[in-house]
Amino acid sequence: MDNVIQIAALASHSALDVFDGAKDEGFKTIALCKKGRDRAYREFKRIVDRCIVLDDFKEISSDKIDSMLYSENAIMVPNRSLAVYVGYDNLERMKTKFFGNRRMLRWEERSGDKNYYKLLDEAKIRRPRTLRPDNIDVPVIVKLPEAKRRVERGFFIAVNQKDFDNKIDELRKKGIIDDESIKSMVIEEYILGAHFNINYFNSPIYDRVELLSIDRRIQSDWDSFYRLPAEIQLKLNRLPRFIEVGHEPATIRESLLEKIFEIGYSFVETTKKLEPPGIIGPFTLQLMVTPELDLVVFDVAPRIGGGTNAHMGIGSQYSKLYFGKPMSLGRRIAHEIKEAISRNSIDLIIT
Repeated sequence: MDNVIQIAALASHSALDVFDGAKDEGFKTIALCKKGRDRAYREFKRIVDRCIVLDDFKEISSDKIDSMLYSENAIMVPNRSLAVYVGYDNLERMKTKFFGNRRMLRWEERSGDKNYYKLLDEAKIRRPRTLRPDNIDVPVIVKLPEAKRRVERGFFIAVNQKDFDNKIDELRKKGIIDDESIKSMVIEEYILGAHFNINYFNSPIYDRVELLSIDRRIQSDWDSFYRLPAEIQLKLNRLPRFIEVGHEPATIRESLLEKIFEIGYSFVETTKKLEPPGIIGPFTLQLMVTPELDLVVFDVAPRIGGGTNAHMGIGSQYSKLYFGKPMSLGRRIAHEIKEAISRNSIDLIIT
């Protein structure tokens, strides 16, 4: 086996940040692309040493690709696209080395024995309460897969039971959702506040939980819809779709950092108990800050977040406070691997 470690990722989601950060730290990179979605990874050839074009992302877990990655000493950096397109069972069976605890990936779901509600409750981190579809007594946000976009999570907001019933009927008639969507539906209390994606990094090498960066979502067509006067919104008579299309950098007031660190460390300690050795490397807690300055976590990503590209190439404000220079989350991953190699401690950060 070639002893030179390479960094691989499914070419989507946050892969550009991973590849750029890997090159900054001197690693070679492997982009696992799908035919028809490979243009960016061929255009940005400085950061992609090898672009492997597949007919389907599912081929990543095939014996052919798995054996190739293993023999070339690749370390896979998992992202949401990898989990969705390849599947948890397939990923856990692969012999390729993964950066982080690959068994944590399935905790991103909202149902089953392993779900992020369980993680948050065990960590005593406040989250929105969940409701039944026949007992809606507060404004809610409804999370469900759309009929034609199963790999993506759709959303809509309802102010009460009648509004919820009407919107379910409307979306069903338009073909946006179907019976399978409704079976997977989760209804959460809608928390009014300011939303932030808090990107953490748990480092076994430095023995600390770092706040690396913060970003916010840009969603279509919600991004333009909420800017309209209420009168125009009502006349349009349509539901915004909340389709995630980008991210923007953000900071949070310093007086809230105490709470940010508190929930970050609590989350990590809980993962160590529920899925040893727990979370390794990047994870994201998506939260609302209420007018009372409480933090309410409404989503969890036990891997590199989708918004890290907002800091690609320039790094984030908070990472500079650790390293004396701005560092993107992609580069932070590569730095941890490089430091682990130098300390002969690579087993602490891979599974």
